[in-house]
Amino acid sequence: MDVEPKYAIRVSDLRKSFDGKEYVLNGMNLNILKGKITTIIGFSGTGKSVLLKHFLGLIKPTSGAVEVLGTKMSDLEEDAIINFRRKFGVLFQNAALFDDMSVIDNVLFPLREHRKDMKPRLMRSEAETRLRLVGLDPKHFKKLPSELSGGMRKRVGLARAIALDPEILLYDEPTTGLDPIITEMVDNLILETHKHRPGLTSVIVTHDLYAAFRIGDYVAMLNEGKVLLYGTPQDFLNSEVDLVKRFVQKGVHKN
Repeated sequence: MDVEPKYAIRVSDLRKSFDGKEYVLNGMNLNILKGKITTIIGFSGTGKSVLLKHFLGLIKPTSGAVEVLGTKMSDLEEDAIINFRRKFGVLFQNAALFDDMSVIDNVLFPLREHRKDMKPRLMRSEAETRLRLVGLDPKHFKKLPSELSGGMRKRVGLARAIALDPEILLYDEPTTGLDPIITEMVDNLILETHKHRPGLTSVIVTHDLYAAFRIGDYVAMLNEGKVLLYGTPQDFLNSEVDLVKRFVQKGVHKN
């Protein structure tokens, strides 16, 4: 007897229009398996970032539904949504660090906001542990973000994202604007973080097709507000859909 797979996120017939005329998401269906890495690809304007905002409950669907860990996001009141977001960690495109805070204070920020029951000494210990987990040397802990390289800022952003031990990690274009060496470092960091946190679900929106196929257990390609193809990297390699074939030819083979 087959056991039904457990999904971290379920998207059902999701539609979103901001002007009541054009739909950014237009009948999207997508099930994201718990404990796996899913990469989301597609042309600009296909709704990738809008989809992430639905996962977080930052915007509500025009119609359809988004369920996260069995909870329908649109049913939650604002206070409940804020509390529910503790289940997420998010690494933004530019790491989105607080410029006037030191590295350690950036990682302490979510702990101070959501773990007021924790003693300051333990909080600091937890923050230092997260920074070490992402490979940042303690000599950088008191520096400001402006004193760090792009790669180190990504490490700090990831340390902050995992500060509350989230069940789901969302990455929004984590390697945009980085050189190839740092890009590979960030990709490997995503893999290592996922591997060492059992049960973690990772969702990565990316323009880096090579990374999408290299690190994703599953890939979802969006087009015209829907999922054009969802499957393993091998499914994409075997696809006869013209648009998918063009993406694969561009993304899988890297000089």
